[in-house]
Amino acid sequence: MGETPREQGMLDGGDGQSIYWEEWGQPDGVPALYLHGGPGGALGTSGYRHRFDLTRTRLLGLEQRGCGRSRPHASDPSTPLETNTVAHLIHDIETLREARGIEKWIVNGVSWGSTLALAYAQTHPERILGMVLVAVTTTSRREVDWITEGVGAIFPEAWDRFAAHAERSGMGYERGHGRLVEAYLRLLNSPDPAVRDAASREWALWEDTHISIGTDGFRRDPRWNDDGYRIAFARLTAHYWTSAGVSNPPILAAMDRLHGIPGTLIHGRRDISGPALTAWELHQQWPGSKLIIDEGDGHGGGSIAKHWEQANAQLVSGAVTHMKMK
Repeated sequence: MGETPREQGMLDGGDGQSIYWEEWGQPDGVPALYLHGGPGGALGTSGYRHRFDLTRTRLLGLEQRGCGRSRPHASDPSTPLETNTVAHLIHDIETLREARGIEKWIVNGVSWGSTLALAYAQTHPERILGMVLVAVTTTSRREVDWITEGVGAIFPEAWDRFAAHAERSGMGYERGHGRLVEAYLRLLNSPDPAVRDAASREWALWEDTHISIGTDGFRRDPRWNDDGYRIAFARLTAHYWTSAGVSNPPILAAMDRLHGIPGTLIHGRRDISGPALTAWELHQQWPGSKLIIDEGDGHGGGSIAKHWEQANAQLVSGAVTHMKMK
């Protein structure tokens, strides 16, 4: 397959939103959807396509509201976030499915994308052929408090810097009183571009730190060099994490809606930023799901990618067999 999508375009999501989408693989292949992480992570160079056999798959990806090539962009402080919610993202996914003439598809989600994939599947289970979730999260209050504060027990020096920036900002935050993620959201919504820039840089440094174990060690993500990407990522992440418990009922409490849907949960044992507990709890509430805990990887990694490819290959093979039997 080439380095450019077979098709791509902009979808009218309503509310003044234009959503970028792209399609890879075979037009008559098994439909599949990829949901990126972040929130605000975008599709980047579309490396997700390597986790699918594009000779048998019709693969779609979209850049969620406010990030990537979608417009308006969350790096612009005038872009409101009131219409950037899980319900709106689910609406965009369904609009894309209908626009592309797809009845059902395999849904993949990575990190935050796994939260969105679960929320979408619980809303529209009749549209799901199967699911593959990697670096699994449900964006619960417990998970958000851990990743923004609790994991400071593992990285005390880095967390001290992260919290100290908010304390010095004049936003009224004091560690031990109030939530750090809420203080950062206020900073990232500041009308002062210097305040937004500084907060996004501290957020990016913390992000690189808490995912460092079990991957390639600490390294700076080169995407942070793009000011628009960095600010949109930090602003959207703080926005969604401040609104933790994004689904009502919570995702874990509604797993019965996925009864009969095949799914694979893939998680790194060394994923310090998102402990394996969430993936385990989901597996316990999802009869028929498969849980893969990779002992060597963290928040991603080479062996996790192999598990990911294998899980998709199994779902595609099952879908092809089912279609032949019909």
